Amino acid sequence: MFINTHRISPARVVKGEKAWVKSTDLIAKISKRPLILGRSNSTKRIRNSIEKDLLNEGIAPFSFELDNDCCEIDIQKACHFSKENNCDGIISAGGGKVLDAGKIVADKLSINCITIPLSASTCAGWTALSNIYSPDGKFIKDVSLKRCPDLLIFDHNIVRSAPQRTLASGIADAVAKWYESALTSSSSKDGFVQQAVQMARVLRDQLFLNGYEAFKNPLSNSWVTVAEGCALTAGMIGGIGGSSCRTAAAHSIHNGFTQLSYRNKPLHGELVGLGLLIQLHLEEENSKSQLPKQAKSQLLNFLSQLDLPISIESIGLKGLTSSDLKRACKFACKNDSDIHQIPFLINEDILIKTIKSFQVESKNINLSIK
Repeated sequence: MFINTHRISPARVVKGEKAWVKSTDLIAKISKRPLILGRSNSTKRIRNSIEKDLLNEGIAPFSFELDNDCCEIDIQKACHFSKENNCDGIISAGGGKVLDAGKIVADKLSINCITIPLSASTCAGWTALSNIYSPDGKFIKDVSLKRCPDLLIFDHNIVRSAPQRTLASGIADAVAKWYESALTSSSSKDGFVQQAVQMARVLRDQLFLNGYEAFKNPLSNSWVTVAEGCALTAGMIGGIGGSSCRTAAAHSIHNGFTQLSYRNKPLHGELVGLGLLIQLHLEEENSKSQLPKQAKSQLLNFLSQLDLPISIESIGLKGLTSSDLKRACKFACKNDSDIHQIPFLINEDILIKTIKSFQVESKNINLSIK
């Protein structure tokens, strides 16, 4: 009999306008000497405020700043620093890669993990999964963790202060849940997977209905629905549905494109959104149905409203040679890649051909949209 182990959710989630203020006593119950993990200079003020509030609660925090994305070198350094200072917990405060780093450090040291997303750009604060990158931002692998975080604090006031671009990126990442899970798992007989796919459909609908208003007005009710959907619900979908309900072509194409060089590095969701458009183009070429074409048209208009990349040219590559494209597609189509969950043949050559076809089409689409 097949046994599947699900790591569905954090042990406790606190969300709302003053979630942080209401959570310091919870932190005191699970960690007396936490390591505050962060990276960006733009969020240092928030981390300093967190440290100050913890000191006022009689907690003795230590701070550690990552040098790069969630990479093995920084993970090892953070583990060593945590051991040296006898830390009994990790407080990871930042974007997706910082949250992933905090989770895997806590997992390796078998200590409690607290995630504080500082944006709604990913659902990394929720999941029992960490993506590992090279120091220069190339995706390497994902790592399953023993459990989800012990405490997730989603403070609306903190997240609302994040750049508008991060919410748009989170929307693209979250909306992909439906398109990827529907492609790979809609015929599953597993009840959990069926439920997760339907949750992803509802989330997609909410994002389409509320996404633009949330993007334009962070004080709206739509913002709450969308931000929580991106950072929380999307993670729950992956937890309930399991690995078969997480990713397909869109995230695999993202992983491939991270292998290339950029003038300005795109956010995770920006590359996933582009990968999703290519996935739908791939479906269109392998289907007699008009549905993939219609879905692609709808998604193109939606992503363009959020100022998200909708073409290869718009993601800021330093250049895209034939060699570059081959390298990205080879990585996306590795033997262990989730791209092989799609229900038709895919390989490096097919993906290259599809991307080239999408490039030709997207030039005309850009002209018609703009």
